[in-house]
Amino acid sequence: MTRKRREKSNSGYYHIMIRGNERKSIFFEDEDRLRFIDILYEKKQGNKFFLHAFCLMDNHVHLMLQEGTEGIANVMKKINISYVYYFNKKYKRVGHLFQDRFKSEVVEDDQYILALIRYIHQNPVKAGIVKSAGEYKWSSYNGYLLENHYFNKVLDTGVILGIFSEDLNSAKKQFKEYVNQDAVETFIDMNEETVEMDEESAKELWNTMLNSANCDSRVEIARCMIKEFKEKTNLSIRKIAAITHINKDRINKILRS
Repeated sequence: MTRKRREKSNSGYYHIMIRGNERKSIFFEDEDRLRFIDILYEKKQGNKFFLHAFCLMDNHVHLMLQEGTEGIANVMKKINISYVYYFNKKYKRVGHLFQDRFKSEVVEDDQYILALIRYIHQNPVKAGIVKSAGEYKWSSYNGYLLENHYFNKVLDTGVILGIFSEDLNSAKKQFKEYVNQDAVETFIDMNEETVEMDEESAKELWNTMLNSANCDSRVEIARCMIKEFKEKTNLSIRKIAAITHINKDRINKILRS
């Protein structure tokens, strides 16, 4: 079957999403996320592209890119190949890491650009991982606000801040206020499909999460990890209860909180 032709942006701005095959994690630890950031930095040299926002979730990534001297398809191909090579070598695996081609949508005006910036930075908030964008370590949010932040090397913040104000301090203040407002916009995301992770993979994921959990009790584990586990697997409460051995009522209460 012929693949749908990718829409071309007149402005050169794109919202990009890549996700793990079968909704599986593409980052297992912080070293993996740092390597992905470094690959972005390496591949953008020579103004190949400009990076205005990113958010690294466990099984998917959101990027806001602007084309430079290379087209978006070549840019993403190089980024993906480099990361897959690193990931497969490190974890001694073979095969696909990402699901299908990357998804993209064009970004054509300032209002849409700002709405997208907010959406990307609120991803971990909407997933219930953190309560505010600034609490999440693996997005570009703090790179906009903090001088000498590690992510500043890969970020191009001037366009977004310039939309808010020519004065840098005022622009940062307005950026912070805007991004932390409730977002009502809808963009491409992980919920376009309602595919569940298979239960065997979900069990492996839960065990991995347990092994890396920094929690002192079963109650803390449930409170800290159930929302994230639900977001990653899309499993029913009944199946989550069977895998985690946590009461269904307890799980339901956590997901509603």
